[in-house]
Amino acid sequence: MAVILNIETSTNVCSVALTAEGMILCHFEDFEGRNHAALLSGYIKRCLDWMRDHEMKLDAVAVSMGPGSYTGLRIGLSEAKGLAFALDVPLIGVSTLQLMAVSVMFKVDVDPEALFVPMIDARRMEVYTAVYDMALDTLVEPTPLILEPDSLNDIAPGRPMLVFGNGSDKARDLFTRADVTFVPDIVPLATDMIALAEREFASRRFLDLAYSTPEYLKEFQATKPKKLF
Repeated sequence: MAVILNIETSTNVCSVALTAEGMILCHFEDFEGRNHAALLSGYIKRCLDWMRDHEMKLDAVAVSMGPGSYTGLRIGLSEAKGLAFALDVPLIGVSTLQLMAVSVMFKVDVDPEALFVPMIDARRMEVYTAVYDMALDTLVEPTPLILEPDSLNDIAPGRPMLVFGNGSDKARDLFTRADVTFVPDIVPLATDMIALAEREFASRRFLDLAYSTPEYLKEFQATKPKKLF
């Protein structure tokens, strides 16, 4: 039984889940804003305390690798690397866009021919997105995309398309494609990482603790704060 600690910090939600064999043993989440630096270590400690109280041993740490918030991803990966190194367990990387697609698969009735289009807000009219089928095969690689009315029109015409994530609201009144369904309230959570993390663990696909970096998709651009007066 692989016991995995899952960490997700790619958006404004901070979440941690301890899982084993497809089950959630304990989990903690905060939806109130970007409090990752203040909350993440405490959530991890509470999961590790639960594990020790039940005389269990950690087998791996899994972390959501992005795309998403630069700061959130850095915080999550730094914590995951430090924990994996300290406990001498492997580190697993999970695609944030894929875990959002998995969340939709488990939460709504899905046409087997449907395509999954997660969208993470990247400011203005830009999103981070990709397109997957039911087997999580990639039709469009993860990319930053500036939304336009015909953004999805050339992708597998005639197949139903599910669009979701905190960037999808910008597309709701924009897309002209008729077979698009918007799925509300989908955010990346550590509890939805189970299937992907266990798949990577079973295949022994682990990250390099020294050289792995988040999947930012584009370079960080610092902006000057606006003057209040």
